[in-house]
Amino acid sequence: MDELWAEGWRHFGEIFFRYRRWQHDGRDYTVTPLRVDLERFAPSRSQRRVLARNRDLRIQVRPTALDAELWRMFEAHRRRFRADVPGSLHSFLSRRPAEVPCRNETILVYSGQRLIAAHFLDVGLEATSAVYSMFDPAESRRSLGIYTILVAIDLSRRTGRRYYYPGYATRESSPYDYKKNLPGLEEYDWRSRWAPLERGAV
Repeated sequence: MDELWAEGWRHFGEIFFRYRRWQHDGRDYTVTPLRVDLERFAPSRSQRRVLARNRDLRIQVRPTALDAELWRMFEAHRRRFRADVPGSLHSFLSRRPAEVPCRNETILVYSGQRLIAAHFLDVGLEATSAVYSMFDPAESRRSLGIYTILVAIDLSRRTGRRYYYPGYATRESSPYDYKKNLPGLEEYDWRSRWAPLERGAV
């Protein structure tokens, strides 16, 4: 998995893919794979505010198993989208997600006893890779998409990984621009080379 991620590959379920162009809402985009060099990562001021805003939350990490609670959250989360609405969690995760096609863990975020966010994370020897994130739309003010990325980065560092792959973004402005604000970010040039990406670059 580390070798595949380093060459720009990702997977949804058991299907591996990589692509350089993307069409969304009638526009063409240039795709760029991203990764965070965890040795160079330090949260920005705004990311520290997100962490402080959510210091009351409880984190649990476990091998991925799709239970009724996660399915209910997915149904609420998918209603946020107007285009490219995800059809099923199995669009992203296999029928045996904890081990196929590789080790996958779920970062579960609780407010009291209530599940409010989940981040599905592939785990390799040298790196981790985000597969999918979702959250309770009623908790939008918490910036849980960013928060779960920061939790995944912290977990990856504490377990000795070198890189965290947040997935694809685009060179043009797009809904995935939030990924381009991670310190320590690198982009792939599709010729087996990674280079630092300036924070907020478009």
